[in-house]
Amino acid sequence: QVQLVESGGGLVQAGGSLRLSCAASGSIFGIKTRGWYRQAPGNQRELVADITRDGSTNYADSVKGRFTISGDNAKNTVYLQMNGLKPEDTAVYYCRVTTIWYDYWGQGTQVTVSS
Repeated sequence: QVQLVESGGGLVQAGGSLRLSCAASGSIFGIKTRGWYRQAPGNQRELVADITRDGSTNYADSVKGRFTISGDNAKNTVYLQMNGLKPEDTAVYYCRVTTIWYDYWGQGTQVTVSS
């Protein structure tokens, strides 16, 4: 069973930075996209950023210019560098890997930004 394990969440002050990591426990074949979603209490889960196998990226308007998604194929890991964090960024962040066969989701990591 392949699992995605997130790490790097925590509590930071507004304006601070965090780097989230999502590592796959096993090999995932046929990857189409890797991405990050977030969900705040009472809200729907929303796309934060994703990246295709060829390196094309997509960001939510609310994070564009502040967040950067990247991947390390050798380590089978996807990252989300978050700079200039705002209280509105507070949420549980989930990594997602889509393949031609299946979608994988991580368990989520809490990010809390204090004002």
